Amino acid sequence: MAQEVAQGKQEGGGGWISEDWLALILGLVIFGLSLGSFKGTDLLGWGAKAGVWVDPAKAISTVSSKYKGVEGEITKIDGQKLTLKTKDGKDATVTVEGDASTLQVGQQYKKAGMSPIVSVVLTYVFALVVMTLGAIALGANVPKFMFGFTLAFWLSYLCWFMGHWGYIAATKEQAAKFGIPWALSMSGEFGFILALMLGLIIGNLFPGLANSMKEAARPELYIKTGIVIMGAGLGIKAAESFGLASNIMFRGFCAIVEAYLIYWAVVYYIARKYFKFSREWSAPLASGISICGVSASIATGGAIRARPIVPIMVSSLVVIFVAIEMVILPFLAKFFLWTEPLVAGAWMGLAVKSDGGAIASGAITDALIRAQALDAAGINYAEGWITMTATTVKMFIDIFIGVWAFLLAYIWVAKIDVKPGQKVNAGEIWHRFPKFVIGYVLTFVILVVMCWPAAKVMGPADKELAELKASVTSIETKMKTTTDAAALAGLKKELDGVKAQQKEVNDKIKEPKSFLSQAKSSSGQGDVFRGLFFLLCFFTIGLVSNFKKLMQEGLGKLAAVYCISLFGFIIWVGLFISWLFFHGVKPPTI
Repeated sequence: MAQEVAQGKQEGGGGWISEDWLALILGLVIFGLSLGSFKGTDLLGWGAKAGVWVDPAKAISTVSSKYKGVEGEITKIDGQKLTLKTKDGKDATVTVEGDASTLQVGQQYKKAGMSPIVSVVLTYVFALVVMTLGAIALGANVPKFMFGFTLAFWLSYLCWFMGHWGYIAATKEQAAKFGIPWALSMSGEFGFILALMLGLIIGNLFPGLANSMKEAARPELYIKTGIVIMGAGLGIKAAESFGLASNIMFRGFCAIVEAYLIYWAVVYYIARKYFKFSREWSAPLASGISICGVSASIATGGAIRARPIVPIMVSSLVVIFVAIEMVILPFLAKFFLWTEPLVAGAWMGLAVKSDGGAIASGAITDALIRAQALDAAGINYAEGWITMTATTVKMFIDIFIGVWAFLLAYIWVAKIDVKPGQKVNAGEIWHRFPKFVIGYVLTFVILVVMCWPAAKVMGPADKELAELKASVTSIETKMKTTTDAAALAGLKKELDGVKAQQKEVNDKIKEPKSFLSQAKSSSGQGDVFRGLFFLLCFFTIGLVSNFKKLMQEGLGKLAAVYCISLFGFIIWVGLFISWLFFHGVKPPTI
């Protein structure tokens, strides 16, 4: 633990905790608050959720329906609960506060919701409080952190807002709905790219402004916290389609073992053989390029007792190339891999060399490919499976970091840098293990376990209901074309029987359906902050990518190795291995 405290001091300036542990704690706190939905209390339901917009006033809404405004005709009254038929023909459920005895079916009812501005401000205040407590634990300069975080939040949220503009984000179907003549079909996640671009502009052209946000520029903390939260949403998806999730996990594990046994050795060989780097430089460089960027280079540098400048220089390169990959690879995947969505997800996990970059690239690829598949072939893939594939592959890589750091520590102490009396302790694995992964696994497993009984009932029931719905459609079609009274009576009786079966199945799944609805509400509330932390990660990655300064520090030769290795074979080997293990595996459709 002493080593981890030391790491916290190095990262935060005298704190008592490392960013890894802090991300674990903050993610679990937000996850715990989101579980209030299971008790009917949406503790985070006021969170601001952005949607595709043409009218700016309709861009932001609260994530929970309990805080949204709604208007419509009352169709059912059940105590304090009303069922309304809204203007768009959908049913909405509202809980009335106060006396509901004067209300009647057929009346118009209107409930005022929380203002979008209030929702965004509350989201900002909550995030500021949570992250400031984290900054205190890290030993950061709190006033500077609060100022920097405030600037980073509003600048990046502006990018998020603009990324959801209809002309940028809308699919063809949404464009028709909004009545706009064209749209780029980039989806709302294009806000991540805008945030990255704005961060790069500020970091490289406005150093004074970038420096004012320096204390809050912690991309790894943001992304790791977001990943912990994200485990919950992926847990629900895994419970609903457990066979596919298990398949992804197995294939992801096989893919990273095969890829990284190739990657590391080849990069190390190139650095030593052709660029004449020492072992001290070659090992962190090979880990940074091949395994997992910043985390791997830092872990490797520590394992082999390299000078601090070595992993820092490598990490700076990682940040630059991750920014480049995030802009290029998701769009290549959109155009060339939209028919193989999980291949694209695995490719992001294997090719993009940081947790933040890989998972965020997976999220962008998820949105881009789903939009492309819907526009090009009318296939509506379920959201999140491409991101889940990228995340699963990256999580196995993160676990691999601890094992690899231990192996390198042993090799260096026992074979290369032999010193009298020095021994390799098995605890090195624990010291190098990325602690936030524990949080990701916890939130994932908790939701899988909670949702599995309900999902187990819902799976066969949904299939049965789909078959019954098809039967109803078929019978009703026959009834429209039948003039014989006896045949019509027979069809009517058959229709009544099928509808009775539908009611029986719906009654059977009422409770599990309600439970899964609560689970998705819980996940959605946490996902607001997952998205926010991803957004801040993108913005701050751009913010700390000062190209001029890094070149002055002599990164040219290191950059050459990185560029040759990454674009010469790592990206393409990653693509091949992704294809090998995920070709033909598709997400569920909706």
